[in-house]
Amino acid sequence: MELLKKYYRKLFLFLIIVNITLKAQVNCNTFDNENCKKACELVNLAEPYQGYKQSQIAFDKAIKLCPNFDYAYREKSVPYLKRGDFITWKELIDKAVELNPKNNLAYRGWCKYQFLRDYRAALDDFEAFEKLVGEDYIEYSQNGNYSLKIVKALCYKMIGDTNRAINLIEKQISRKDYTPLLFDFYHLGVLYYEIGNYDKAKEYFDKQIRNNDYYAEPYYFLALIYNRLDDKKQAKLLISKALSYYSDGKFMQDPYTSIMDKVYKKEMKIFQNYLAN
Repeated sequence: MELLKKYYRKLFLFLIIVNITLKAQVNCNTFDNENCKKACELVNLAEPYQGYKQSQIAFDKAIKLCPNFDYAYREKSVPYLKRGDFITWKELIDKAVELNPKNNLAYRGWCKYQFLRDYRAALDDFEAFEKLVGEDYIEYSQNGNYSLKIVKALCYKMIGDTNRAINLIEKQISRKDYTPLLFDFYHLGVLYYEIGNYDKAKEYFDKQIRNNDYYAEPYYFLALIYNRLDDKKQAKLLISKALSYYSDGKFMQDPYTSIMDKVYKKEMKIFQNYLAN
């Protein structure tokens, strides 16, 4: 039964990523204007080759053909974001938001969170998006790893409103129409650990492991908790397991940025050495 649950959970996550990928391709038949239809087709052809010169030229041609086509500005902005040219990225993504706020506000907020670490600005975008679509939306991050409700909670954490962050995550994971994603329980566990509620922290780290046992980080925090509870024997076992997972490549990672609450191997080794003394 447990294996079946894990299968369906993986299938659900796969479908989210597929859905996000499919959303990246615009249905060009929805355009009545022939120039805008051609612009759409250009963008769909260029989008898989973002960052290459010919791709950027195609986006420019699309914008010239259809100046109000927000998706062309958005896709043209992506290579600048990934290369760290945030000024050019912002000019382009702001234009996309201006032309079509409903389709671009949440995405811009995610980028501000993930790449710029501008948590207040990200919250402004998420809250503006909520005014357009209502507070009950379930929208996902560009990489498919998060509900943006969870990202919103993490933004509140980073501006110092820990209680609001906890309440937002607990509300989201308790929704009947929502399946917790890769790191939801983990981030909640970290929040409880940071306020010193070790029982609740342990509860959510255990849930994280049951939900998605592919990361070293929950074991590291459980080791910290058991050490605080004066159970050094269990702490040593857990930190050894965390380091074993890390050596097997089972840790939180992203191709572009460092994930919030990620723990590095060096930190784990330092704690293991501390326990050995």
